Amino acid sequence: MTESKLTKPQYEALSEFRYQLRRFLHFSETAAKAEGLTPLQYLLLLHIRGFPGRDWATVSELAERLQTQHHGVVALLTRCEEIALVERRRNQNDRRQVEVHLLPAGVRALEKLAALHEAELLSLQSTFRVTRITAFNDADELAQRALGGKA
Repeated sequence: MTESKLTKPQYEALSEFRYQLRRFLHFSETAAKAEGLTPLQYLLLLHIRGFPGRDWATVSELAERLQTQHHGVVALLTRCEEIALVERRRNQNDRRQVEVHLLPAGVRALEKLAALHEAELLSLQSTFRVTRITAFNDADELAQRALGGKA
């Protein structure tokens, strides 16, 4: 592995990025709790609604998005089903595949929290210097841009 030597301004930029990222995550966790959801429940709802190309996701896709184990997502889904936020449905074409869909209560909770997050993200625009989230191919490119480098 090649050792990279950053300059003082790059360390400062990385520190500021991590600080602002943590501030945003803390805001997000606090907002979810204020709405009666755990931060993980909020993320689950977000990843279902925000899955590319459709309004549902599979358990495996959600495990990947949440960076957790399949069985942990199954337990989370069970808790969310108990409070009528989501439901699991068998895929019509492949009965082995389970689709996870938002229910009306899940949609309402997500929309309320998303509006709060939008305002918070706007307040961080200059810090992150990100104009479009979809403009980046991966986390490495995003980190490079945040540090002022070229990707």
